Amino acid sequence: MILDNNKQTAKTKTLGNIVVKLPLPPGAFSGLWENQEMTEKIYFQKFPGYYDTMDAGYMDEEGYLYVLSRVDDVINIAGHRISAGAIEEIILSHGAVTDCAVVGLEDALKGHVPLALCVLRNDVKIEEEKVLEGIVKCVRQNLGPVAAFQKAVFVKQIPKTRSGKIPRSALSALVNGNPYQITPTIEDPHAFKHIEEVLKNK
Repeated sequence: MILDNNKQTAKTKTLGNIVVKLPLPPGAFSGLWENQEMTEKIYFQKFPGYYDTMDAGYMDEEGYLYVLSRVDDVINIAGHRISAGAIEEIILSHGAVTDCAVVGLEDALKGHVPLALCVLRNDVKIEEEKVLEGIVKCVRQNLGPVAAFQKAVFVKQIPKTRSGKIPRSALSALVNGNPYQITPTIEDPHAFKHIEEVLKNK
């Protein structure tokens, strides 16, 4: 089922947390190796009585479940929950952008607003300001003004794990000036330092 962050059943077609009501069936996930306490904390404490899959999605009128992203992929913008992955997909449709990562930037008015870290194609001759105008227009046309997308930073590389995943939690902490941890699975840890330098010069 789908629960919102207040542990209430989410409305139809409303993005929320995908959870599984306990008890789990025999043979299902039972614990982390020699760390049952951590198992309880990570998967069962946030939504008592449910297993937290840490996936985000919604249920349609006929009861079909749609899995859209991981929970840390969701940005809460003035009460609206927007998938960072959905914004990334739109940005990547712009011909000048070859890679990007979207994270939530803390905002006094809206709580968070999306910030895009973008890598431009090597042969791009357009000014960064013009590219930003283009991707803002694309996001507005496809997601609407509710996404509140206006900010992007252009970098040389997006930090990723060896399996190609974006370390969203670490990037979010970095852009908001908070301490972050680089896990051993990151392919090129120097990418974080590069982003820090770019942000300092903004």
